[in-house]
Amino acid sequence: MRPNLLKDRRKNPRHAINRVAQYYTGAGALPRSCVITDISDSGARLYSDTMMPDMFVLSVLVDNSEMRRDCQVVWRLGGELGVRFAGRSR
Repeated sequence: MRPNLLKDRRKNPRHAINRVAQYYTGAGALPRSCVITDISDSGARLYSDTMMPDMFVLSVLVDNSEMRRDCQVVWRLGGELGVRFAGRSR
């Protein structure tokens, strides 16, 4: 038998959510929209039709409560990008 070459290497399982979120690029900057296509405790996959910076704050409503996470981009493919959450939620 051949080993599964496409094995998921993530530490935390991701969950599909397909939810609109906001991201902030700096203090005083207006929020911009993106879509979270899946999320885990350690990161997320996002889609945006505009170029997102390498670091930003992501804001999303979860169970009627706002979750904000500092994000660092770890990969890009067209309008999709993978981010890892840096630090704790705020």
